[in-house]
Amino acid sequence: MDHQPPPFFNRGPAPLVRLTFFVSLAVLLMVLDARFRYAESVRQVVALAAYPIQRVAMAPVDLFNGVVGYFSSTAALRAENAALRAKQLREAPELLQLEALKDENNQLRRLLDARERLPRKSVFAEILYAARDPFSRKVVIDKGSQNGILAGEPVIDDVGVIGQVTRVYLLMSEVTLLSDKDQAIPLQVLRNGLRAVAYGGGESGTLDLRFMAANADIKNGDVLVTSGIDGTYPPGLPVATVARIERDAAYAFARITLTPTAGIDRYRQVLVLSNEAMPPRPAEAEPPARKPGKPKRQRKAG
Repeated sequence: MDHQPPPFFNRGPAPLVRLTFFVSLAVLLMVLDARFRYAESVRQVVALAAYPIQRVAMAPVDLFNGVVGYFSSTAALRAENAALRAKQLREAPELLQLEALKDENNQLRRLLDARERLPRKSVFAEILYAARDPFSRKVVIDKGSQNGILAGEPVIDDVGVIGQVTRVYLLMSEVTLLSDKDQAIPLQVLRNGLRAVAYGGGESGTLDLRFMAANADIKNGDVLVTSGIDGTYPPGLPVATVARIERDAAYAFARITLTPTAGIDRYRQVLVLSNEAMPPRPAEAEPPARKPGKPKRQRKAG
C-alpha cells in the first residue's frame, strides 16, 4: 500500500540541504555587510519599527522602577527633613542667644556714644527685675551706693529718659519710671520751646501733659525734651512724643497724652547720670616754642 503524500503536499528539499543553504546565505550577507555596509539603512528602519514594541515591553519595568524610586525618594526626603528639623531645634537656642547678644552689643555701643555726648558722669547699670508692687512702675538695677549711685539721679537709655533713682541700697537701686503715677518731670516742646510738666499715667505706660491751655501751641507728633529747670535732669534729653490731644471748649485745659521715647521693654542696659559734671578733657600737649638763638658775633679782622 502506497503511503506517499500527494504532490501538492510535497515538503521540498531535505532539511540538511535547507540548513546548508541558509547558513551559506547568512555568511554571504554578513561578509557583504561587513565590506559594503549595505544593510545599515535596513537596520535603521527595523530599529525604528521595533522601538514602540520595545517601549511597550519595557513599560511594566519602567513603571515598577518609577514607583520604587518615588517611594524611596519620598522616604529619603522625609528622613532628611526630620534630621534638618531636629538640627534646627538643637541650634535654635544658640541662634536666639546670638541674636540677643548682637542686639545687646549694639545697644551698649549706642549707650557708649550717648555717654560720650553727655556733660555729666554716668554709670552703666543693668535692669534686674521689675518691682513687685503692681500699683507702681518701678524697676531694680544692679548698681547701688557702693558704685556711687545717689537717690534722685536720672536714669536714661540710648534714646531718652527712663526715670529717676528713688531708693538706694548697697548693691542695688530702685528706679521709678516716668510713667509712674507719682512721677513728674518738667519738659519743653522742642519745636517752639513751650514749657510744661508731664505726669505719669500709671498702668497705661503713658504720660499726661497737664494744665496746658486749650489753645496752647502744641501738635500731634511734637517731641518733648527735658527743660533742665529742676536741676535734676540735664536739658535737651528726649522724653516723649505727643500721641493724642483732646480740646474741649467747655474746659480751660487740653487733655494731652504722651508716649515715652525710652522704655524698659526693649533693652536691659541703662545709664545712671551723676550730678557731677565731666572734667574737661586735657588738651593735647603742644611742643614748646623754640627760643630764637643769639646771633653769633662775627670776629673782626685784625
